[in-house]
Amino acid sequence: MITIYTAPSCTSCKKAKQWLAVHDISYDERNIMSSPLSVEEVKHILEKCDDGIESLISNRNRFVKSLNVDFEELSLSEAVSIISQNPQILRRPIILDDKRLHIGYNEEEIRAFLPRNVRVLENDGLRLRDAI
Repeated sequence: MITIYTAPSCTSCKKAKQWLAVHDISYDERNIMSSPLSVEEVKHILEKCDDGIESLISNRNRFVKSLNVDFEELSLSEAVSIISQNPQILRRPIILDDKRLHIGYNEEEIRAFLPRNVRVLENDGLRLRDAI
């Protein structure tokens, strides 16, 4: 099952949810502002994150700038604790299932959550359309 971590005012979150609905992909949604991630949940997300903590943090966020923290200089437990206590610093949406993690909204990259047979059919359709 796909879980999507969102925030109410997040345009990218709305686009991702709309994309999942259009593709008839069921998901569980979690509003991280009203129900922040636990330390264990942040660690679970980080386990799937190829680029480390920096890829989770929204560096353009004013609150992140006001923290004046270099996450690369912190211990893992310090960084995870700050993230858990301040969900507004996270890039959103965070979409994950048992195998994949995607942060932010990118229509091409979110296609990884389509079942393989659907991706193959869509790719074949795109190739056919390009050939015409």
